[in-house]
Amino acid sequence: MANYSYEAINESGLSVKGTIEADSAEMAENLLSSKGYIPTSVSTASGALPGGSFLAKIKESLSKVNIGDLILFTKQFRSMMQAGVPILRLLQVLENQTENQILKGIVTQMSQDIRAGLTLYESMKRHPTVFSPLYLSMIRAGEISGTIPDILARLIGIIEHEAKIKSDIKSALQYPFMVLITLGVAFFVLLTFVIPKFVSIFAKQGLALPLPTKIAMFMYQFLSNYWYLLIGGTVGGIIALHYYLKTPAGRYTKDMLLLKLPLFGPLFQKAAMSRFASIFAILQASGVPVMQAMEILSGTIGNTAISGELDKVRERIQEGQGIAGPLGAAKYFTPMVVDMVAIGEESGNIEDMLRQISIHYDDEVGYAVKRLSDNIGPILIVGLAAVVGFFALAIYMPMWDMTKMVKQ
Repeated sequence: MANYSYEAINESGLSVKGTIEADSAEMAENLLSSKGYIPTSVSTASGALPGGSFLAKIKESLSKVNIGDLILFTKQFRSMMQAGVPILRLLQVLENQTENQILKGIVTQMSQDIRAGLTLYESMKRHPTVFSPLYLSMIRAGEISGTIPDILARLIGIIEHEAKIKSDIKSALQYPFMVLITLGVAFFVLLTFVIPKFVSIFAKQGLALPLPTKIAMFMYQFLSNYWYLLIGGTVGGIIALHYYLKTPAGRYTKDMLLLKLPLFGPLFQKAAMSRFASIFAILQASGVPVMQAMEILSGTIGNTAISGELDKVRERIQEGQGIAGPLGAAKYFTPMVVDMVAIGEESGNIEDMLRQISIHYDDEVGYAVKRLSDNIGPILIVGLAAVVGFFALAIYMPMWDMTKMVKQ
């Protein structure tokens, strides 16, 4: 049995916290219910299980829902709510219609939570791997304002917008990665299987090997004699890098370097500007206060370097400096974003200005993806020519010398 931390509402309507021992989170909830409590949050107590954090990470990775399934779920939810279907009946229909088993289980749990007295926002908040902070904040704003169908329509737009940008960037990066992997495999095969056979032939003829062939043989011998060090060092480096990138400093360094990469950096920056403007516009249209909107943007922008700048912007806004001024003092925000936000503040029409920024940078991302594809082609051709040229020199220079010896 393990210890579970819980938050619940007692019979007097007061919020209580504590720990309870149970075999599973579900059993913990049942035990709390038998005591007259309404559980609002149940999680494994820290230190209760050896390796618990590792198991939690596995559980979290397995409980993610495909973006397409989430979009379909949100569209169905919005359509039925717009039609006036009661929330419990709505969730029952979604449970029967949803094909994704993870999402089906979440809908079932949401239905149970709402029957126990939780709000829609509170029931969704218990599943952070599926419903992002932005999603939850929008639902909460919709509950407060009584406009959940309208909020869901805007939410669908932004989820589809995010999916399109990610798909465009992924498509741009897919081709160069495949070419680089192919080049790496070809380099390894030529170095380990082709070069040694030719070198043995050249050695029998007593030829003096040229520099390219010597370099190729040195790399082959190093690979043959110290392959375990290479594999161990590579695996160890990957593991160390993986854990470093999990730290705040590692994530910040990675995201900062991504924004500075040639060719790729401008693409990532433009995608971030589009995301900032589109999310900010929807939050403004949904009645979310600016300070809360900045907090949501900081958690959903997708780049910790820009997120850190947004935290500074939020602090300056809190001091009464407006929005455009702090954005202008922050890194990574382009002059166009700052100027358009300033115009929106002056005219009282910041929402429309943010939409125009989003539309502009959507187009910019499309152009950047095309330019990236056009520019990467020649670079990869040069890389391929360098690899082929190196091995051609390593093989054919000694063969040329051997041909001259035969003619003599």
